[in-house]
Amino acid sequence: MPEIFRQYGFLFMFFSKEHEPIHVHVKGKDGDAKFNLVGDKFELYEAHNIKMQDLKRIERAINENTDIIIKRWEEYFNSDND
Repeated sequence: MPEIFRQYGFLFMFFSKEHEPIHVHVKGKDGDAKFNLVGDKFELYEAHNIKMQDLKRIERAINENTDIIIKRWEEYFNSDND
């Protein structure tokens, strides 16, 4: 479960056995969400038990770190971590 970063009390990560498209999972104490890369921007795919205000913060954090998320994904899945 590679961690990308933490912000606003949420963990931004992906699982070690993932699938396309590039996406990021976000976990908090009460819920979780998943954002898929669509074109050059991440979009909410699903969310469970996360308040709208927190989703907006999460989306902002993802947009500010899009390059880092994509880079970490490519580094991890284009290496020999299988």
